[in-house]
Amino acid sequence: MDKMGKTDKNKMGKKKVALPSLKNYSSRTEWEAACWQEVVRSEELLQTLTTNYERHHLVLRAAALEGLALGKNYKQIGEELFISPQTISTIKKSLTEKSYRSYLERSKKERRKRNYSANSFFKPKRRGRPVRTKYGTIRIPN
Repeated sequence: MDKMGKTDKNKMGKKKVALPSLKNYSSRTEWEAACWQEVVRSEELLQTLTTNYERHHLVLRAAALEGLALGKNYKQIGEELFISPQTISTIKKSLTEKSYRSYLERSKKERRKRNYSANSFFKPKRRGRPVRTKYGTIRIPN
């Protein structure tokens, strides 16, 4: 094929893709980028490595990106593709960050820490037995 990967045919007549050697690259990220390019070029390899579920979601994300680029609002995109506004928001954020991170993945790192006050754990005991009336629940002393 080219200097990155080799293409051979195996016994069954299908193309066999060999990923580039790690030795040819100075960093692992360069190697991963070259391998990704090879996977994207090989439709057969991409079909083998991804499930129908993953391919479905990749297509939905691409369609949502296209809708955002066309100026559609979240509601329009959501109704067309049956995806939530939260997912569309995440896809839009991926444009600025240059990589997709799911809501769950983002929430783990960007979760706000709760601030507890000194009295937040103290709840006064309710005294008496609750009795339901037509005006609501009242407490009658024992």
